[in-house]
Amino acid sequence: MPLSREDRQRYARHLTLPQVGEAGQERLAGASVLLIGLGGLGSPAALYLAAAGVGRLGLLDHDQVALHNLQRQILHDTASVGGPKASSARARLEALNPGVRLDTWEVALTRDNARGIIADYDVIVDGTDSFTTRYLVNDACVLERKPLVQASVHRFEGQLSVFGAPGGPCYRCVHPEPPPAGSVPSCAEGGVLGVLPGLLGTLQATEALKLLLRIGSPLVGRLLVVDALQMHFTEIGVERDPGCEWCATRTRTDLLEDYAAFCGESPAAPDARDISPQELQRALLRGDLLLVDVREDWEVATASIDGAQHIPMALIPARHLTLPRQRAIAVLCHHGTRSAMVADYLRAAGFPRVHNVSGGIDRWSAEVDPSVPRY
Repeated sequence: MPLSREDRQRYARHLTLPQVGEAGQERLAGASVLLIGLGGLGSPAALYLAAAGVGRLGLLDHDQVALHNLQRQILHDTASVGGPKASSARARLEALNPGVRLDTWEVALTRDNARGIIADYDVIVDGTDSFTTRYLVNDACVLERKPLVQASVHRFEGQLSVFGAPGGPCYRCVHPEPPPAGSVPSCAEGGVLGVLPGLLGTLQATEALKLLLRIGSPLVGRLLVVDALQMHFTEIGVERDPGCEWCATRTRTDLLEDYAAFCGESPAAPDARDISPQELQRALLRGDLLLVDVREDWEVATASIDGAQHIPMALIPARHLTLPRQRAIAVLCHHGTRSAMVADYLRAAGFPRVHNVSGGIDRWSAEVDPSVPRY
């Protein structure tokens, strides 16, 4: 479709580039990109792809905007807190470039819908932070023969590559198996410098545009590692595994039955020693147990439960002997991962009645006391 007069004004800086020009801008107008996740990575990627004039963007995210998102998720604003991220993103991108067609998907990506959604787009940009979703997206992209621009961030470091391109490796060639459950802290537990996903998400948009325009050298067979503290960029060569049953031999022809189980992220059967927030509330009212909060100082300052004894996780080995050995103890953290480790430690140290608060203070806030801030 020929460019309009308004298009020529809007994309003037593209038209002056020999590698883009009018033909390239028209190619972008006829292209499509699916953004999976509209958080820290998806925000800048979506903004720059819309600004660049990609004709159709798919916006997929089933989550709601929370106040703690705004430190890095620049698609959203304070007024959008509590609303769907997909709707917030749509409003922002429509204001930025009304000429871009936007598809919103307020759903979680699952085995049942992944291939059908992904098949309808030219390039896939993965901005999620769940290993379950990363493997699902990779596998669906390989099966549908769609290039995948994948990035991840943690604290001050990030990684970026293009997977599933012709002749190149897929995500499984680099990461054949997921790490053990709980071994890699989430952004909520480990933190992330707010601008870092902005940097990596912008690079994702760059790679997507290069793929759509068929210019330059996309990060196929190359993994870019970013150290933002030192502002150091390292490139690592990665090759297709000739035995990969997904992208090399292509002996896999369908998605896995249960990706959460494969990644160790399935909801585990409740441990008899776990305690729910509701059970904790009743026990605290009765005075039946001691609540030990093992989060960091700043977390306790942000959100806390009255009466809890605060001992940061790192200090438990030095201070656990100060705890009453014969009293029932409940251990609390943000989501229940760190507290489970501390509970195991205390049991091994001879404490007979130790419970882990399932879901941590985040679940307490969601199910028991909404006045406790979520972060």
